[in-house]
Amino acid sequence: MECSGAFLPDWAGAVLADCAEEFARFDGAALANTRRVLDAFARRRVSDRHFQASTGYGYHDLGRDTLDALWADVFGAEDALVRTHFVSGTHAIGCALRAVCPQGGYLSLVGEPYDTLRGVMPYRSVPAREDGTPDAEGIERALRARAYPAVFIQRSRGYSARGTLDVAGIGELIRLAKSASPGISVVVDNCYGEFCETREPPAAGADLTAGSLIKNPGGSLAPCGGYIAGRAELVNRAAEALTVPGIGRECGAVPGGARLLYQGLFLAPHMTAQALKTAAFAARALSAMGYEVSPKPGEPRGDLIQSVVFGNAETMLRFVRGIQAASPVDSFVTPEPWAMPGYADKVVMAAGTFVQGSSIELSCDAPMREPYRAYLQGGVPFEAGLLGVMRAVEEVRT
Repeated sequence: MECSGAFLPDWAGAVLADCAEEFARFDGAALANTRRVLDAFARRRVSDRHFQASTGYGYHDLGRDTLDALWADVFGAEDALVRTHFVSGTHAIGCALRAVCPQGGYLSLVGEPYDTLRGVMPYRSVPAREDGTPDAEGIERALRARAYPAVFIQRSRGYSARGTLDVAGIGELIRLAKSASPGISVVVDNCYGEFCETREPPAAGADLTAGSLIKNPGGSLAPCGGYIAGRAELVNRAAEALTVPGIGRECGAVPGGARLLYQGLFLAPHMTAQALKTAAFAARALSAMGYEVSPKPGEPRGDLIQSVVFGNAETMLRFVRGIQAASPVDSFVTPEPWAMPGYADKVVMAAGTFVQGSSIELSCDAPMREPYRAYLQGGVPFEAGLLGVMRAVEEVRT
């Protein structure tokens, strides 16, 4: 591939020109979301004192506690818990589930939950329809046939072929669940979906919403952690699931200070729009080459993820390795499939990121199983995402 300065290969320039309408939508959402974030920062009177470090038990950590309130404002929730002590999105979601059903037994409404959640606690699931949409009739039957303490909605597709849910679709499932089983609690896995739209699941009635800080809401700056947002009573229970009953959210020092979490949240709407542009460019480029992509070019996007079916392991590996080769970190590394903890199949992953495993930075992973579907996510800034996708596309064009 030859690309000098502002000049792109003809094929890439043509694809980029076709993305203009989609890009304008992403920029519009970013503007609205940035305004919401800025309003929340002003309301909570954020200043330099909120960025200071705490030690020991972390009692009365003003920065940590104000960040919780700020996050609740931004997400339209009663309360929130934002902690670097969550080791992953799965950990945050697991604590949310323990808050509403300590013994397990929840019902997953759109098929199996993500691979790493399956061993957290017992559950049942309602498979999605053949077209990937939720089975409303099946969900209603399941909820009327048995009393469940909670239902679980996974916004993103995970390693499945179904489409991503938008906030309106999540709201429809919440209304269905609460109509069929009044008083039931609803937990939403919001990973990859934050700031892709102008509202979040708490605004659609979710009792708890959880996710990872090294995805969208950390704005590529958060070094680790996760969040839970929703009803105050349940957020406090989730805090006790993270620590222990009686301590809950009162402890938990932030030795390095919370500045990167604040700044990451501030940048998150813009960074999410950058990653969405990378995904939209990839969808058009690979669709033009005849590959099956989801979402298709121009389709609405509820999250960052772009899936591509390559049909064979060799082509898929070339694409993933092309992403790695175009990364700023570890560009010299050749990704190989390996047995990642929590996954049933070997997984190959390109992740040349500044924050290990960050999914808002450009990354691509794929389980080594038919139909050899890869999942591209992130890409910030867009210029780097564009160059990364171009490099990977050239690898499969040759």
